[in-house]
Amino acid sequence: MQIVVLLKAVPVVGTERLDAAGRVDRSAGLEPNGNDEYSLERALTLTEAHGGEVTILSVGPAAATDPIRKTLAMGAARAVHVLDPGLIGSDMAATARVLVAALRRLDFDLAFAGADSSDGGGGLVPAMVATQLGLPYLSYAADVEPLDGAVRVRRISPGGYHVIEAPTPALVVGTQLLGAPRYPSLRGIMQARSKEVATWTLADLGIDPATVGEAAAGTRLLRTETPPPRGRALVVRDGPDAAVAQVVAFLAARGLA
Repeated sequence: MQIVVLLKAVPVVGTERLDAAGRVDRSAGLEPNGNDEYSLERALTLTEAHGGEVTILSVGPAAATDPIRKTLAMGAARAVHVLDPGLIGSDMAATARVLVAALRRLDFDLAFAGADSSDGGGGLVPAMVATQLGLPYLSYAADVEPLDGAVRVRRISPGGYHVIEAPTPALVVGTQLLGAPRYPSLRGIMQARSKEVATWTLADLGIDPATVGEAAAGTRLLRTETPPPRGRALVVRDGPDAAVAQVVAFLAARGLA
């Protein structure tokens, strides 16, 4: 079983910042997107149980190298890093086209992706990729079971779960119910140093740079604003009787009591 996991390298949660152009700063301090790691964990357990290998596919800046190496240390066999200056500022549609072009060069039975990313939260790229490749799209997977030439997914639904089967190749969008990501072992970290990380450019994929990047994006950042400061809070520290009186007076002054 050959599985490709789509990985996004995102700023470490809590450190997200915009650069001078108003884009998310991805120049340093990146980590694997959390939801992608859950999908990677399930991909690894499937190949460990049924044979096969996991390949990482990531579109991102040079700083994505360390997050990619982490996934190799977790157990992925190899990685493909699509790296090109023409990708800077790409929107979700352009990112999906690049992933599609890369996936067409890879052999796989399943492609895994996370439900969304911590830095953007769009959650649309996997659906775009599946649509353009004509793949079955199995979203919000809580469990994945390979069959003979097919895959069965237990999908989270508003009323519980749906059980869906589809022929392979297929694209599966994982959730945290697939299992907590493993920590890289010391042996895995050492082995990751010698694993292949292929670097592909837009030219390698046959993509016109004019169709991706900031100039081709369908959205524009018009401005950014600092959130207004919070109003002064009233903290009541007196005993119960005095506190009640203060709260009632506070509400009455505002016509709420």
